[in-house]
Amino acid sequence: MNQQVVILKGKKVTLREYQINDLPILWELIYADSNPEWKKWDAPYFPLNPIEKKAYIAKAEESLKRKTEPQNQLIIEADNKIIGTVTYYWENEATRWLEMGIVIYRPEYWNGGYGTESIKLWIDYLFESIPAIERVGYSTWSGNIRMVKVGEKLGMTMEGRMRKCRYYNGVYYDSIRMGLLREEWKSANEID
Repeated sequence: MNQQVVILKGKKVTLREYQINDLPILWELIYADSNPEWKKWDAPYFPLNPIEKKAYIAKAEESLKRKTEPQNQLIIEADNKIIGTVTYYWENEATRWLEMGIVIYRPEYWNGGYGTESIKLWIDYLFESIPAIERVGYSTWSGNIRMVKVGEKLGMTMEGRMRKCRYYNGVYYDSIRMGLLREEWKSANEID
């Protein structure tokens, strides 16, 4: 079977499949700093458990060998360098409940539309690649105002708000679930 390589191009970013030579760079972005700036916004109430570079690369290489169709994670590139990743996972595959995620590791790429464009490309890919789903969404927290605004900008609805269930740095925050239906995306983007 001939597998197609996934490359999604926008004006600012390219989303593409992971390659083995990306793994050391990803480890550096994720684990080299014991308190990375990106983690202060990406579920900071959950600890970032360090992993040795060699172990990370070995585990990631095994994951690359078990390539999923459609791809469940892609690299985000801008200016010819890796800036982040997008992912999806099944909250419950039997009921076709799919959730997605994004991390922009490099702070110099925050607030410039890179995340918004990445999520837009990712939503297009998910709806095209998984015809059985009727909704995509993500969870964030009220401390990450940028993620809430990105969802709103893309036409997502705040589907749930669990109040004061995320405790971080002595403050309670809400957990927020954003979601979008296929017909809403199709209508807003005039796609088939």
